[in-house]
Amino acid sequence: MSQEFDYDLVIIGAGVGGHGAALHAVSCGLKTAIVEAADMGGTCVNRGCIPSKALLAAAGRVRELRNAHHLKALGIQVGNVEFDRAAIANHANNLVSKIQGDLTNSLKRLGVDIIRGWGKVAGQQKVTIATDNGEKIVTAKDIILSPGSVPFVPPGIEVDGKTVFTSDQGVKLESLPDWVAIIGSGYIGLEFSDVYSALGCEITMIEALDQLMPGFDRDIAKLAERILITPRDIETYVGIYAKRVIPGSPVVIELANFKTKEDVDVIEVDACLVATGRIPVTQNLGLESIGVELDCRNFIPVDDRMAVLSTGEPVPHLWAIGDANGKMMLAHAASAQGITAVENICGRHQEIDYRSIPAAAFTHPEISYVGMTETAAKDLGKEQGFEVGAVRTYFKGNSKALAEGEADGIAKVVYRKDTGEVLGVHIMGMHASDLIHEASAAIANRQSVHSLAHLVHAHPTLSEVLDEAYKRAIAS
Repeated sequence: MSQEFDYDLVIIGAGVGGHGAALHAVSCGLKTAIVEAADMGGTCVNRGCIPSKALLAAAGRVRELRNAHHLKALGIQVGNVEFDRAAIANHANNLVSKIQGDLTNSLKRLGVDIIRGWGKVAGQQKVTIATDNGEKIVTAKDIILSPGSVPFVPPGIEVDGKTVFTSDQGVKLESLPDWVAIIGSGYIGLEFSDVYSALGCEITMIEALDQLMPGFDRDIAKLAERILITPRDIETYVGIYAKRVIPGSPVVIELANFKTKEDVDVIEVDACLVATGRIPVTQNLGLESIGVELDCRNFIPVDDRMAVLSTGEPVPHLWAIGDANGKMMLAHAASAQGITAVENICGRHQEIDYRSIPAAAFTHPEISYVGMTETAAKDLGKEQGFEVGAVRTYFKGNSKALAEGEADGIAKVVYRKDTGEVLGVHIMGMHASDLIHEASAAIANRQSVHSLAHLVHAHPTLSEVLDEAYKRAIAS
């Protein structure tokens, strides 16, 4: 390390992205400090991925044990199934505490300095930190910004944290409202609808766009609606937005047509979860001190190496990763970006292949995807002059799924007809979040259905839904 700096690397933000960057930086021999003003582990560990998966695991068990028809088909009978809301909430809280502690201890064990306070850039290669004991100034050869994101609350919606709340409060499961409205039908809305419906709540789902699950491949969205929404105690509004939400008992929600803005209805519910996406925490980071302007959505502009851009040019020694740059707002993407930034700091050119990064919704059954939807692939095909093929296989034809009594599901492979290159894979079904990684590796390596069709999959396993899809693709 150059003696003119306190550290080789200072990371602002100790979420999954910052943590991943710090671990990799230490393995590369960099003297590293990480700055965090709030909870170690950021959104994922404290208010996102981790507690929500704990809730989904518990709620999923309740759903399964209460499904007498399914159990009877397996020759099993179970009596009255009861659950303790507080105990389920404690399961999530305890998991958060454990993982937060493990994350913090891993940094300390490797010699990363943890500085508690609000960090901001104070000029080239300098960071100021507002701590409980006053302002601290440190210098670093390189700085990584990893400040994360917070839930987006649309105008007209008043959040009180009790009757109207975001996922930040929802993961605490402090109550089980008899009737809960969920605004938004993306990952967060779907997962919470899964939890609430399993635990006996009535749900109204409100989606402003003209179809449910607008970000998903349409085949997956249609099947998900048939499995995850229609048979459950969930009513839906589509093309309707919550013009105004007033907390209280009851919560009053004024609904309007999203396109015309005309009033449609007023409903009263016991609680309302606002699941309308997330926005970056990019204010008060000192970026103006070095001439960096946020983009129109308040994301930090970066290039493919994660270097921060000012008027289109990289700012020396300044990098931004995770939700704050808006490239792909997923915890594992943030971690990959952190490693990429460190690689480039060390002089080894590295970029991220976003097409090969998978995503999943941990509903029952699960949904996962990697790469492009069929629609997006066809748009690219028109632009570049190739035809797109798509094949579908179904869990109802899979021996392992039938043995489990979990035959609802589909696997869809989108590919180029000329080269066979896999462009996207979408799965809904049992263990979809695990199955998707074979497809992720295939896309990362730009493999074709012609080579993939000759891979050997163990029988009987769920992975054979992909094996069959590859084989169908070369036969079509």
